[in-house]
Amino acid sequence: MQKRTKTIIALSILPQYLIVKLLSNYPDFIETYYSNGLYQFTSKVFRYVFGWLPFSVGDLLYTIAGIYIIRWFIINKKRIIKDTKAWLIDIFAAVSLVYFAFHLFWGMNYYRLPLHKTLQLENTYTTEELITVTKKLINKSNAIHRSITKNDSIKVEMPYSKKELLKKTTNGYDALAKIYPHLEYAPNSIKFSIYSLPLTYMGFSGYLNPFTNEAQIDGLIPLHKYPTTACHEKAHQIGYAAENESNFIGCLATIHNEDIYFNYSGYIFALRHCLNEIYKRDIEIYKILIEDVNKGILINYQESYDFWMSYQNPLEPLFKSTFNAFLKANNQEKGIKSYNYAVALFVNYFKDEL
Repeated sequence: MQKRTKTIIALSILPQYLIVKLLSNYPDFIETYYSNGLYQFTSKVFRYVFGWLPFSVGDLLYTIAGIYIIRWFIINKKRIIKDTKAWLIDIFAAVSLVYFAFHLFWGMNYYRLPLHKTLQLENTYTTEELITVTKKLINKSNAIHRSITKNDSIKVEMPYSKKELLKKTTNGYDALAKIYPHLEYAPNSIKFSIYSLPLTYMGFSGYLNPFTNEAQIDGLIPLHKYPTTACHEKAHQIGYAAENESNFIGCLATIHNEDIYFNYSGYIFALRHCLNEIYKRDIEIYKILIEDVNKGILINYQESYDFWMSYQNPLEPLFKSTFNAFLKANNQEKGIKSYNYAVALFVNYFKDEL
């Protein structure tokens, strides 16, 4: 690539940034022409091209890119001092291309209309409403738990393999699309990440590759977490970038699944979020409510907690902090805390559904 071309590409990062910031002020435009327009085409093309492959193309691309970057730095270490300007042009040209591809193939979804508007739900709730919905979720979760285990004190064991669980996630989206056509999911493209162990140490259970539109699942997480995790990543695939919205859509896809084990995973997922919010607001009410939750459900919760605690390490806060900054830079003011803001959607949805 000629130096002049590299310079133009490198300098284009500024107008790109300004265009993204300008368009972010027009969520209706993004919703219509990007999220429900261009993105629907590009994302499906990627899923058709890569979805049938049994391995993660995105993970392989990251591996190759990582090796190339390390090699490039080693080869150009002397050039950093001798020709700093040319070196910086190369760096910014690469960043500019990645920035362009990220927003073209995925990133503009961060600026679409909020989900509660497209689903015509309220986005606020009172503590009383939260408590009422939580009680309903406790009753529903307990009933499903008893139906599976026949014993209040036994945890639920998934009777499926990891691959079977991933295949079954599509059923929930098929059912959900009959109610909300814009949540239709097709074609399928969900894989086990080859970086499952590093992901676990980083504290993440999955991610969406924005450049291949493959959903990546951490293959090490407890099986009862597979349904909600896989459906969460699929929500990202259909264009919902906000973590709280993907949590909500992922939950809906599991409770609308024909399989009772998926229903269980979805309801205890929503219940856990609501209980956590009550704990923050009134610990005494939390203590009363938690007594009504079947002991077997609490064992499943403990299983997840113990799993993540077993992989805790000094670097995890750094990874979480980096991801937190990424989310804030992409229109999620609360960062990682935005995962918990699904509670507003849960409360306003379940108060009329349960």
